[in-house]
Amino acid sequence: MKLRGYFGTMAGRLFVLLLVGVIGSATLALAMADARRTTDLHRLRLDRVVDRLADFISLADRSSEPLRAELLANGVTGIREASGNEQILRADPEIVAGVEARMKQVVRAAQATPSSCFSRLPTTPVLDQFDCWVVTTRLTDGRLLKLQVRGHVQGESYWVNPAFMLILAAGLAALAFLAARMAAAPLGDLARAAQALGRDLERNPLPEHGPREVREAARAFNTMQATLRTYVVERTQLLASITHDLQTPMTRLRLRLEKVQDAALRSRLIDDLGTMQALIREGLDYARSVQTKEPFVSLALDQLLEIVVDDAAVSGKPVELVRTCGCDVEVRPRALQRCLANLIDNALKYGGSAEVSADWVGNDVEIRIRDHGPGIPPEKLGAVFEPFVRLETSAVTAAEGIGLGLTIAKALAERNDAGLELRNHPAGGVEACLRLRRGIAPNPESHRYADPGESRAEATYLGPKPPAASADPSLSDL
Repeated sequence: MKLRGYFGTMAGRLFVLLLVGVIGSATLALAMADARRTTDLHRLRLDRVVDRLADFISLADRSSEPLRAELLANGVTGIREASGNEQILRADPEIVAGVEARMKQVVRAAQATPSSCFSRLPTTPVLDQFDCWVVTTRLTDGRLLKLQVRGHVQGESYWVNPAFMLILAAGLAALAFLAARMAAAPLGDLARAAQALGRDLERNPLPEHGPREVREAARAFNTMQATLRTYVVERTQLLASITHDLQTPMTRLRLRLEKVQDAALRSRLIDDLGTMQALIREGLDYARSVQTKEPFVSLALDQLLEIVVDDAAVSGKPVELVRTCGCDVEVRPRALQRCLANLIDNALKYGGSAEVSADWVGNDVEIRIRDHGPGIPPEKLGAVFEPFVRLETSAVTAAEGIGLGLTIAKALAERNDAGLELRNHPAGGVEACLRLRRGIAPNPESHRYADPGESRAEATYLGPKPPAASADPSLSDL
């Protein structure tokens, strides 16, 4: 399945294209080179046979009859008098043309089966590697000379050797893989940068290096990022200005509403004005939540959880920290604190209580905030993160808010490279699960509550008491 996924990527497709193209081109080039080499080798060996044959005929033509008889009887290397038992296959015009070009003498040449030429020798597979001809010519004294000529003319083909082809294919595959990876790497960098841009407009720009097309793409992406960042800053500043400018007239309006004689009408008008103020305030908070220049720092998660729970408990609401994880995390502290505060506030509003716990989940840490409310229909668990979405229940109707609390929490979670989801708890209520992934490491100086059923006052500490929150510079101004 992973292999299929790889070939569905740009790198995989480039790899296949390059591999097939290069192997095909190399195979064609090797075939053409082998054909040319075979032709040249054939011509060279044929010339050697023709030279030996022409020299023998010239020597026999100039020799006396006794010497010629001895020469024909004993022969020379590869040439002797024909026995007459040769099995003729076909005429060979190349031998004829070669001899006639050297001697200006008419000859006839025909190719014979090697086994019939070597009938006086034991038959072995080696004989099949040789060629045999029967050459007939007439000497100057009128005698007909019939010779048996043996030689090796046909060339072998070496490029189809399996080991050679395997080495060639492996080398080309490695080259194609590296080339495809280099070609697709900028696309991967651009895709990762686009994904990170959705979570953080303040991320570092893409480095503008590499080929001209890659530099232009990176430059266009960086320009887009700067434009989006400018747009978000302008929008936030506009909302801040509107919020600031509306404070004075809305304060005057509230003072005037206090003078309305009809108590019922006065109450409704003041409620509407409060809703308008909440809408403006939370809209500004939402705009600010997607823009932050706060850096990532490492801090003790247990201390942050204690601070958030203590702040929520000041109002007298039932909120409890039942379990901690004893670890450090790399986060944006203010953004994470606001995210947790919104989740706890949401649990208190719609569930009546909140239980906060933190646990290791593999290499991550998951913070769970559970309420004891009526729960959320499964098909609406994802919709509640959308802006201005509120479920139509009696608890929601009675609660304050305009439906931006979870939206802001989701945006702040993304600012921390964290995942946030809601799920219905098997024992009732809704559980918000915030999973932190950056810089997770054990903190030996932290303590944790051993039993999720124990209260903070009754819990057994498993380590020294941590320092006060103000001792941590990353939390001192939260």
